[in-house]
Amino acid sequence: MRIELTVNRAARDADDVWPGESLLYVLRERLGLPGSKNACEQGECGSCTVYLDSTPVCSCLVPAGQAAGREVTTVEGLADGDELDPVQRAFVECGAVQCGFCTPGLVVSTHDLLERHPSPTDPEIREALAGNLCRCTGYEKILDAVRAAAAAGAER
Repeated sequence: MRIELTVNRAARDADDVWPGESLLYVLRERLGLPGSKNACEQGECGSCTVYLDSTPVCSCLVPAGQAAGREVTTVEGLADGDELDPVQRAFVECGAVQCGFCTPGLVVSTHDLLERHPSPTDPEIREALAGNLCRCTGYEKILDAVRAAAAAGAER
């Protein structure tokens, strides 16, 4: 089947999509957007988190056909051209990126958190990121990045 959707503010088509194919597979393999990572394929790790109609979802759990006619924003779509989103910039500046596998999902989840709560407390940050697993860090640099992104947003 063919699906038409909006990805990162641009109309896109994906051909030869089979009914059981995930949105994650379509994004990575059919549309060439490798930012969202394929780790667990069970919605447990958060590495594939994207926005679907402004709601964060694990794209590995969304059948591609359900995304037809809808709007998807990936980690790549948070940037404005070459200008990184403040969350992306904070992750880089705070050294919250190690192997980078969990980073796209953490960035999207952090972006969502800060859209809803511009000045979150540490418990709110931990709760918001609870669905994102990182196997490389002790999470402290990730928390630093969220705090820095929140502070940068407060300065604007």
